[in-house]
Amino acid sequence: MTETAYNGLLLVNKPVGISSFDVIRVLRRITGFRKIGHAGTLDPAAHGLMLMLFGPACKQAQMFTKLDKRYRADMTLGLTSSTGDREGVLTTVDDAVPTRDAITDALKQLTGEIVQIPSAYSAIKINGQEAYKRIRAGETVDMPSRTVQIYENHLVDYTYPVVQFESAVSSGTYIRTLAEDLGKILGTGAYLSALERTVVGQYKLEDAVGFDNLTPEAVVKALQPIAG
Repeated sequence: MTETAYNGLLLVNKPVGISSFDVIRVLRRITGFRKIGHAGTLDPAAHGLMLMLFGPACKQAQMFTKLDKRYRADMTLGLTSSTGDREGVLTTVDDAVPTRDAITDALKQLTGEIVQIPSAYSAIKINGQEAYKRIRAGETVDMPSRTVQIYENHLVDYTYPVVQFESAVSSGTYIRTLAEDLGKILGTGAYLSALERTVVGQYKLEDAVGFDNLTPEAVVKALQPIAG
């Protein structure tokens, strides 16, 4: 396959257990092409839609990172996590069982323009280095707050202690932090136990190439041209 064939946007369904850069490494190995980037990370514990950029399209990354997103999340009640997700140290908070109405009300309270303080275990850069790297090096990190927009919070399912909900959010929103804040409102504590990104802008997970189906031919066939 010639290098000129690799130019544009590729939708990939990232599985749980690999990093966003692992996706780049696999695509480089499969295609033999080096100039590959992404427009927004997904934590190793999360899965779903990633926007991968090839060749000259990499210059358009900023345009895609600012797009709104939609997620489906599971949060587990009754405990908190040192990292906000299932990867951290869990601490029991309260075994009270909130009603479905209480959860729906909490989701409504965190809809609209809200202020978040992202987890110190996030990839946000503090003085040029990712916050989580500073934490793991033993540093104390003060995370800056940010204003984000939650367009929609929708309860999907509830079987205690797991709450499944969908959120449509602005770029820069942390669903881990949203789950933690929901736990505070409910008084039970909560941590993010699963996360799937389903939509980025107009791009949908259902149109993404499955990770196990990535081949040079599949990549070229699925690449979408980008204007500009």
